[in-house]
Amino acid sequence: MTAWRAAGLNYINYSNIAANLLRRALKSELRDQAARRDVTSIKFTKWANGKPEKVAAN
Repeated sequence: MTAWRAAGLNYINYSNIAANLLRRALKSELRDQAARRDVTSIKFTKWANGKPEKVAAN
């Protein structure tokens, strides 16, 4: 069993923790670049009868 699984984490949680630790360990100029790449967005589109109805961004 892997250490992260034994600690009660799933792979996504483990990966997020490792990424955050890595970003905090970077030099300031590289940390700024990494922080910009960390921004994400999700787009939800409701479909009915084979056509999109309304777009809601989160």
